[in-house]
Amino acid sequence: MIIFWIQVVKKETANMSDKKMTSSRRHHLKSLMLQIAASMMEKEKKELAVAKQAYMAEKCPAPNLSGDQSALMETCKKLHALIDAVDEERYDLEAKVGKADKEIDDLKIKVVDLAGVKKPALKKVRMSADAMLKALLGSKHTVNMDLRANLKQVKKEVKEEPAEAVGDWRKNIEDKADRKKMFETA
Repeated sequence: MIIFWIQVVKKETANMSDKKMTSSRRHHLKSLMLQIAASMMEKEKKELAVAKQAYMAEKCPAPNLSGDQSALMETCKKLHALIDAVDEERYDLEAKVGKADKEIDDLKIKVVDLAGVKKPALKKVRMSADAMLKALLGSKHTVNMDLRANLKQVKKEVKEEPAEAVGDWRKNIEDKADRKKMFETA
């Protein structure tokens, strides 16, 4: 209720600032609203106290202490029975709340699983082969490999073809042409 009145006061002062109003008038209206809010808060506190007393009178009547010891013992037994009943009810409610909390957590996990975790887009990173190997093998293992040098060596080996191979393919074509002529004449 207090928060409500604070918000009302803020809104009213904001509305007042839009209009042309003297500062003394504005302060006077603010003080009036605050006085009204304070009186309403006092009234609310009194109502709560009266409601609490009425509830306590209804649920917990004043014990009748007149009488002998056996009557007092009986009253104590009744009170203990009521306390036990309330404790059992409290325990049952705590168990229900615990179950509900666990179910809520499970449902939250299911929601996350169903929604799926959004993976960020991967960025292209230029990294040397040595840096990749260090990342995979760890900093303890130091492997220096110059993969580009190995590629150049492979390319050089592929380029080096004997000159005899050039003559071989021409020879193979001529042989195939002779075979074709044999089939055509037959």
